[in-house]
This record gives sequence, C-alpha cells and structure tokens, in this order.
Amino acid sequence: MEKVWNPSNRKVLLCNIITALFLDLFLELMERKSAEQVLRFINDRTFVFLFNMLILFVCLSLVFIAKKKLFVWAAVTAFWLIVGTINGLILNTRKTPFTAVDITLTRSILPIISSYLKVWQIVGAVILIIVGVILLVTLYLYSPAAKKSFDPKVNMALFLLQMLIFWGITYVAVGRGMLISKFDNLIAGYKDYGVAYGFCVTALDTGIDRPIDYSSDKMSRIGKKIDRKIEEKNKKALKKRTGSARTPNIIFIQLESFFDLTTVKGLKISEDPLPVFHRLQKEYTSGNMKVPVYGAGTINTEFEVISGMNTGYFGTGEYPYRSILQDHTCDSMAYWLQNLPYDCTVIHNNNASFYDRDHVLTNLGFDHFITIENMNAFQKNEAGWAKDAVLTGEILETLGQTANKDLIYTISVQGHGDYPSDPMEEARIKVDYPGADEAYTNQLTYYCSQISEMDAFIGDLTDKLSTYPEETIVVIYGDHLPGMDFTDKDLTSGSKYKTPYVIWDNFGYNSKNREKESGDLKAYQIASKVFEELKIRDGVMNRFHQTMRKTGNYKKNLKLMQYDILYGSDFISRYEGVSRKQTDMDFCLRKISIKEARPSARGYYILGENFTPESRVCINGRAVKTNYHNRYLLEIPSGSLRNEDELVIHQVSQTNENITLNVSEPFIWYKDVRK
Repeated sequence: MEKVWNPSNRKVLLCNIITALFLDLFLELMERKSAEQVLRFINDRTFVFLFNMLILFVCLSLVFIAKKKLFVWAAVTAFWLIVGTINGLILNTRKTPFTAVDITLTRSILPIISSYLKVWQIVGAVILIIVGVILLVTLYLYSPAAKKSFDPKVNMALFLLQMLIFWGITYVAVGRGMLISKFDNLIAGYKDYGVAYGFCVTALDTGIDRPIDYSSDKMSRIGKKIDRKIEEKNKKALKKRTGSARTPNIIFIQLESFFDLTTVKGLKISEDPLPVFHRLQKEYTSGNMKVPVYGAGTINTEFEVISGMNTGYFGTGEYPYRSILQDHTCDSMAYWLQNLPYDCTVIHNNNASFYDRDHVLTNLGFDHFITIENMNAFQKNEAGWAKDAVLTGEILETLGQTANKDLIYTISVQGHGDYPSDPMEEARIKVDYPGADEAYTNQLTYYCSQISEMDAFIGDLTDKLSTYPEETIVVIYGDHLPGMDFTDKDLTSGSKYKTPYVIWDNFGYNSKNREKESGDLKAYQIASKVFEELKIRDGVMNRFHQTMRKTGNYKKNLKLMQYDILYGSDFISRYEGVSRKQTDMDFCLRKISIKEARPSARGYYILGENFTPESRVCINGRAVKTNYHNRYLLEIPSGSLRNEDELVIHQVSQTNENITLNVSEPFIWYKDVRK
C-alpha cells in the first residue's frame, strides 16, 4: 500500500480531484452562460454533475501512468478547456452544442470562419493556439520526469482500478436510468446530462446498432411484403387508368435556415416577408416537415431527404456524410431513378468541399455537382453568403443543357447565420419583438430581409418554370430553423423542429390534389411522397416508404433497412436486384474553354468562355498567378508564355487551390502564328 499511496500519488489524486471539479464547473458555465444556471443544474442533477466530474477525473488519471506528469496533466486540462471554450462560442452562433463529430468538420469550417468570428477574434484564437502549442512542447521537453519512487506496474494497476470503478458506476447508472446511452435530442442531452458526458457520447456512439432480429431471412420477408404491396398499388392504379409513371423534371429546393417568421407568437412585422410562399401554400400541396436538426446541421436534413433514411438511428450528433458515406454508397433518390432517363444534378451556391459534398455525392449517385466555383455574377449579403437569386439561372441552364429529364437537388445558402446585430441601413421590413433587446431585434430584422429575398427567388423561379416547355415539379422546404432563441412555446407550429414545405408543379397536379395530398411528414418521407404521386416505384427506400409507412412495424423495419444497406450485407438490395456504383461526377455543365492568348500591358490576356474567380491558368502543368477580369477574360504575368506552351484552365476549390474540380481542353500557344 505504501507504493500505491506514496506522497507523489496522493498529490496527483488531490490535484486531479480539484482540476476535475474546476473543469466541470467551467464546461457547464460555458454551456449555460450563467452561474445561477450552473448551481441549479448541480442542485437538480447532483449525480449527473458528479458523474461528469468523474469522467474528467478518469481522463486526468492518465497522469498516474505517465513519467511526464505535468505535461500529461496540462494536455488533458487544455483539451477540456478547448472543448468548453469552443462549445461556448458555437452556442453563440448556433443552437446545437459542440460535438466530437464537429472535429471532423474542421477542414470545411476554416474557410468560412470569418462569417462567424471577427478578425480580432480569429487573430486572438490563432495566437492562443500558438502559445498553447509552444507551452505544451516546452513542458514535454523540460518538465521533470517521475521520481525513482515511481513504479509503473503499481501505478498501472491503480489506473486500471479507477477505470474498473468508473465502468461499474456507468453500467449501474445506465441500467437504472440515471444516465442514457443515446440522446434523442442533442441540445436537451447536453443540458440534462452535462457537457463532458454529452461530448463523450457523441465520440463513442456512432453508426447504427445491429438490430437483434437482423438476418437474411428477415430482410427477404420485408422484401416480399414490399413486392406484394407494390403489386397491389399497381393493380389499383391500372384500374383507375393511372398506372404509368410520370417523368417530369423533379427539382428540390432546400432553403438554408428558412421558415415562416409570421408563425412566431407576438412578433410584429410591418409587411408579409413571404407573400410568394404563402400564396403557394394556399394553392398547392403543402404542410410542415419534421427535420432532425435545429439551428445548424443542414447536411442531416439533406441526407434524410436524399436517402429516405432517418438520422435518428445513427450515433448521437453523427453526420453520415462524415462517417459511413465517406467510403460507402447509399440508396438515394438519384439511384431510384437510375433505370429512368434522368440526369441527376446537385446545385449549391457555396463551395464544393463544404461537408465533403465533393466526395460524398458520388456515393449518392449524382452525375453533376454545380457549385460557386463554377458560378458567375452572384451577389453576397452582409454576412458574406452568396444570395440565392443566382440559383434561378443555374437551374434553368441545367434543364436546358442536359439531354434527359432532370433531377436537380438545389442547396441554398443565403439564409445562413451568423446574423449581424448591428442595425440595417435600409430595412424595408420592420420587426418588433416585445421584450427583445436591440441587438436581437436587429438580427431578426436582418433575417427577415434575407427570407424576403429568398421568397422573391422562389417567385422568380416558379414564374419562369410556369412557362417552361417540359413538365416540372418543384419541392420547396427549409432545412432547419435559424439559430435564434426560439422555443416550442414561441411557435404556432408547436415545434422548433418543423419547417414548412410546398410542392409546386407546372402541369396542374398539386393544385388539383392540394387538399388530398397536403399534411405533415418527416424529412425522410418527402421524396418518396413526391415519387409516389408520380407513380415512380423504383428504389429500395422509395418502395419501402410507399408501402410500409402506415404499418405497425414501420420504424422498426426502417432501422433494419438502414442497417442492412449501410452496415450489414445489403440483403434487401440483392433481393430487389439493385446495384449501386459510385458515379464519376463532374463539376460543370458549362465547359470552360480557351479561345485565344494575346499580349497585354502587364502580361497576357487569356480569352475564352465560362471563367470564374476560381479559374487558374496552368502552363505545361504548372500553375501561374491568374488575374480574373470577367467570364471571358483572364490575365497572367509577363514572361509566362513561350512558344508552343500548353495552357489549361483549372477550376480550383474555393477552400483549397490544390483541389481541382474540372479543367478545360488544352490550348497550344504559338508566339508568332496561332496554328
């Protein structure tokens, strides 16, 4: 016992207890924003608070088995201080807390960090990171090693004993319902069970748990049941002479942070910010759509709509785009149409690599991905996001350039936060929210102006499509509510997880069947709803929702389907005779081309078509400094060209110039005579 409870270990034990208490208080203060709320949490959830402290203590217990004790203590303490600080900052701009999954998004978030933080905050953060790294390296190099009394075997046994006690307490607490192993609601999970526990749950709880009754026979029985119900539907449709599928252009418009601000109780707005959307709601199929996220997490709503899968079955706070879809194909609306003459395109007025869409969408079966790198003539709002008006032209041009009918999934960005708290210079629509301070009212005013412009975009698009010569159906919805302090009680919908949707078309279906088809649904059901109206019955998840939605085992079988397709043996796809291959996705429909190169006052003009600010000239495979003038004109420095040099235009990622999205055909430059 003397070796175990020697003076060094006693000091470490006392230090770890004090540090764990301090860290626990810090994490909860950054989460709850007031000491009063922290004290209330400790009083109401004493065991949970102490368990969070135990998590931190166990992390600090690594000191027992380390020779560089001061370094390990500092590293663990710094890690949790960073988690708490980032969580506090994130909660200022979005309503979902910081999770372990967010660490994987760093590459996507860094290029747009200026939209969330001011310059001095970014500079301060960089300085703190540099200072922190220097201090940790210094500690590692120069901190004293453990004394001779340090016995690695004894201390390892002490460490393992602490881990065993921790495991036992955790097992009993979860078994008795004092803790839960999975959060249905991430925000409430952090509030009810603490930051340290919540963060650990998001790190450990990933993927879909294998259902206890999963087997080849079970999936075969589900497949046979689906087939029988599809056959019944086809027979009924044949009797009504509506059996054949209708194949219009299908367009999804996912509007960033879009919802009906007039549904906020007590909020006074000088004029209707959504006159177009409200008119469409009255004239076409509409309702509320339950989305899986609030204030952030666009890609999880996007994933549910595209795939027909419920993200609630994945790990707490997990983004399938950053986990299983990195190297695994997934059933999707694009694959549902692979046996029909459709080109499948995603259009997004933001950079291609955000949330790894440039890679993931190939695993969802899309043929084209048109992003801001290949767009021209777009405007930005005060928060730095591209306005949605540019999407109208991109959608119409896509419809015109593809040979087949089109599935176009459009991802908006204009409504993105963070919303400026300074007053707008010329606010056409005035907002008054009794009890709100000036900064919050200014944010609401700004947000109102953005959704008003997004509403105008919807009007412009549907006006142009109303006379388009091909049948077209458009599904319009918000991905989630904005990151404002709304509660369920503040909203007439009764839930901050509901956004409005409208299904519009230019051939009369949704206006004739508005009352019959309108109603509330979940994000993972909306695509199959549209496809069912069109009598399109291909696709594994599509067929499942169309036949099993009103059955008693719907949710249980939905989880089985998702596990089978993504983590199991994909028995259901083999039963249905479905195969999914990663697509060779391209990033432009407007081909970039070089027509001519001629001398300029400062170098050489490169004349061609469809250039953008992300166009880079490469000469003989080497990138040169490129000055963008307009979509027809680039300029490179003098001395760049020699006779018979090969020029190629690379469209590079807005976030990383080393990533090339698409290239032009080579152009050979001749100094004297162009051949």
